[in-house]
Amino acid sequence: MKYDIIVIGSGPGGYVAAIRAAQLGKKVAVIEKAELGGVCLNWGCIPTKALLRSAQVLAEVRHAAAFGIEIEGSPKPDLAKMVARSRTVAETMSRGVAFLMNKHKIEVIAGEGRLAGSGKVEVILNSDGTTATLEAGHIILATGARPREMPFMPIDGKRIIHSRHALLLDRIPESIAVVGSGAIGCEFASFYAALGSKVTIIEYLPNLLPLEDEEISKQMERSFRKMRVTVLTGTTVKSVRNDRDTKCLIEIEGKKGPETLEAEIVLSAVGIKTNIENLGLETVGIEVERDKIRVDAFGQTNVPGIYAIGDLTPTPALAHVASAEAIRCVEKICGLDPQPIDWSAIPSCVYTTPEVASVGLTEKQATEQGFSLRIGKFPYTASGKATAAGERDGFVKLIFDGQSDRLLGAHMVGHNVTEMVAEPTLARMLGTTARNLMNTVHPHPTMSEAILEAAEAAHGEAIHI
Repeated sequence: MKYDIIVIGSGPGGYVAAIRAAQLGKKVAVIEKAELGGVCLNWGCIPTKALLRSAQVLAEVRHAAAFGIEIEGSPKPDLAKMVARSRTVAETMSRGVAFLMNKHKIEVIAGEGRLAGSGKVEVILNSDGTTATLEAGHIILATGARPREMPFMPIDGKRIIHSRHALLLDRIPESIAVVGSGAIGCEFASFYAALGSKVTIIEYLPNLLPLEDEEISKQMERSFRKMRVTVLTGTTVKSVRNDRDTKCLIEIEGKKGPETLEAEIVLSAVGIKTNIENLGLETVGIEVERDKIRVDAFGQTNVPGIYAIGDLTPTPALAHVASAEAIRCVEKICGLDPQPIDWSAIPSCVYTTPEVASVGLTEKQATEQGFSLRIGKFPYTASGKATAAGERDGFVKLIFDGQSDRLLGAHMVGHNVTEMVAEPTLARMLGTTARNLMNTVHPHPTMSEAILEAAEAAHGEAIHI
């Protein structure tokens, strides 16, 4: 059982690596112990977006009268059907990955793989528990990550849960406390608030979505408060106890001092833990630092012929980053000349209502790096398309270097911004200036006109504000 390339893991890093390798004529095997597509496709990116879409449809129906549409009775969410739909969506996409594996003649081996020496991988097969040994000149590790568990918040899967459990709840909780306000925490907070749960977000740092520009964070906090979500920033969770019949007790310390909160469900959204255990890293001497595998710009570890991509490495834990790393890693293996990833142009998206999308430096980061700034902002309230769509919350903020006029960062909150962020991402990568964006004719009426107007605003030339 010899191959050119073996990939352990079939998430957005692993399956993309396998397909690109097959396209380049390599004999490839993929080892996967669970569902094809990994966590992102089966238990993360895709099913959560399906649930969020259900919540958006519910909100649209509830506000149908504002668009001249009368609906008899009050629309009610059916969580069981929403969950069933999200599982169907995930299963459909997983079958799509299986189709691609077959199309490219990639051998899929169901089991748990681990390094067993130079060029060797042992697989404990799912089918019967026996062990098979595979050989390859190149081995790519792409086993991803899982929700992090904290000792003060022991996960029981019923009342104290993580993101995977949150996808499968069998009832709409009366109240839910979300610990952590990154993308995962905010998305689930947005979803359950839309269904009518009393939601509390608890964040240790001073702002929601702490990696985003501060103005974006403040806008999202206002948006959550409009949804009657309680937002507690600058607040530490001391302990979570599940020792009552109907409520969890959450001991916190924040701006008002020590307090005890109650919630039917507590969702832990405090980050991820890499799946580096039982991979045989110590067998071959792969270097690990702070729970991450050390790699070069193309995924090469310190051991020749062994590579790591995606969440296993110190790069941003995003599906599109894993896919980009996968392609560059395989092309380097195959003797091509891929360009390293431009880490200054990695987009980030949060699928709340309203959405958040960003790329590049925040205003604070740009100031700390010594840039003189030229900033342009355009509000959705001045957008014809946003007004027509009934989606006037949000704005686009563009940050330019005051000397070169080049785009340093783009930060957006509002309807459809996750679809709009590709334009400033390309602009950031190409070194595009505000004048370049101003001279680019944007279609009307569209949400994307806000990017044009924000660039114009940076030069004091915006037409519609």
